[in-house]
Amino acid sequence: MTTTDRAVTMCEAFQRTAAIQPDAVALRTVGGGQTLTWREYAEQVRLAAAGLAGLGVSRGDTVSLMMANRVEFYPLEVGAQHSGATSFSVYNTLPAEQLTYVFENAGTKVVICEEQYVDRIRASGAPIEHIVCIDGAPDGVLSVADLYAAAADDFEFEQTWRAVQPEDILTLIYTSGTTGNPKGVEMTHANILFEGYAVDEVFGIEFGDRLASFLPTAHIADRMCGLYIQEMFGTQVTTVADPRAIVAALPDARPTVWGAVPRVWEKLKAGIEFTVSNETDETKRSALQWAMSVADKRAQALLAGEPMSDELAAEWTQADEQVLSKLREKLGFGELRWAISGAAPVPKETLAFFAGIGIPIAEVWGMSELSCAATASHPRAARLGTVGKLLPGLEGRIAEDGEFLVRGPLVMRGYRKELAKTAEAIDADGWLHTGDIFEMDADGYLRVVDRKKELIINAAGKNMSPANIENTILAACPLIGVVIAIGDGRPYNTALLVFDADSVGPTAARHGLEASPAALAADPQIVAQVAAGVAAANEKLARVEQIKRFRILPTLWEPGGDEITLTMKLKRKPIAAKFAAEIEELYAAEPGPDIHEPAKPVPATASA
Repeated sequence: MTTTDRAVTMCEAFQRTAAIQPDAVALRTVGGGQTLTWREYAEQVRLAAAGLAGLGVSRGDTVSLMMANRVEFYPLEVGAQHSGATSFSVYNTLPAEQLTYVFENAGTKVVICEEQYVDRIRASGAPIEHIVCIDGAPDGVLSVADLYAAAADDFEFEQTWRAVQPEDILTLIYTSGTTGNPKGVEMTHANILFEGYAVDEVFGIEFGDRLASFLPTAHIADRMCGLYIQEMFGTQVTTVADPRAIVAALPDARPTVWGAVPRVWEKLKAGIEFTVSNETDETKRSALQWAMSVADKRAQALLAGEPMSDELAAEWTQADEQVLSKLREKLGFGELRWAISGAAPVPKETLAFFAGIGIPIAEVWGMSELSCAATASHPRAARLGTVGKLLPGLEGRIAEDGEFLVRGPLVMRGYRKELAKTAEAIDADGWLHTGDIFEMDADGYLRVVDRKKELIINAAGKNMSPANIENTILAACPLIGVVIAIGDGRPYNTALLVFDADSVGPTAARHGLEASPAALAADPQIVAQVAAGVAAANEKLARVEQIKRFRILPTLWEPGGDEITLTMKLKRKPIAAKFAAEIEELYAAEPGPDIHEPAKPVPATASA
């Protein structure tokens, strides 16, 4: 497709796509109990657009959606686009007081939601004109049937969507700020279309490609990959309402293209390793262990930056034919063409593990202010430890202080009603100041060092990346879900560790403990296991970066809580304030019993 043939609004893109194979399945739930063809999808989009217009929604108004990942979301969202509205999702976990700010900042006119959120939306007190409920009919709330019935007999559907312009605001993404209210990133139809076509140019997307939607639709990653890519290219989306069920859903969804956040890839890795070690059939277990050992050799070669020897390549081909291809099929990745990881740094060891079993993953980098991904390389051209190259059509440069600056059609229009903050982010020459420190190699491959404002500068003046330290520990400690490295202005680095919520129950059961993070944090065997992991991580870090002491907190950190944002970013300043006493004890001359040091496991044959 040439640039002159490309759609100029998301409405035009959807209309073109829906006409390709009208009877093909566009949307489905896990198991296929609910499906929607492109013909049905397009008709429901028409009904939703007409109904919203009947409620007084017109070009430039704002419609908010609040629901789980479900089939019903798509025609309602796309219908809002066709009415000319700015449509966006809010995080389902937001309390009423935060909904007040978001709805008022967005100028929300209509909210479309699940019944369970109606009371909270009302409690926000925001001046919303209509609430449409998709799965119930509380008093004073419209049903979807009521929405459809609100349409005027003379509504001109095609005239309405064709009036939408490329520079109209398509959506808002509220960045989950680590302090203060979130900022509403305004993205135009032109922004998102440029992103989609650039991603297609790098990776290749085909009509009928399959993927699974499981991240919140308020997250730009799901909006881009699950919604907008579908509108543009005709992917088949399987909706997964509970993100914790994504691993179990993959064999049903059978994605051909897919993206996930690092924690999902790490959980998949842990699940594969558990399956291999707990296979009860001795013959199958031996075959799996042999194939995984060959995969590990391939992974180690990648980590070392060395090509596979002819002997290893031949052995891997044999392992793939006999075992690894069947493993991928069991996982749901039998027809996977490419995969990406984004939203947060992913350990190189995790990427190498998957490449070893025949699932090459490309790490991408981006931000809401850049309409999702801004750097990428196809897995066959990716370089471990980098986030690929700048997408075609963008300009990038590294400032004197190392900050990465980007200019081009992906740059947001601005922050909603925040002119001063917009001016801070985008300079007079159109460069977006990303706040990330980057390095670039001679071939244009980019590596993220860390957030500019989050670098650790120790007492000796040494600059370090906390994210690098934290990811190295996470890769070596499968029981741990969150790590925060401490060391700014300190003589050495320490860390607070928090268990992975999904690991607490199974780990407690295996050790005969109460299923709580406090019980695990107090157990000597668990502490020794974590201490060994931290010691293994330290071996991969420079001496000055190594963790000298750590503390396992007896609590869990929930997304959207005091410690981490809804998109799993650490709230470093609030954490430092909330856990000030615990942090000070990490540096005490005589630390208490909850302070631990990294320690290699003692061999079983060693004397006591």
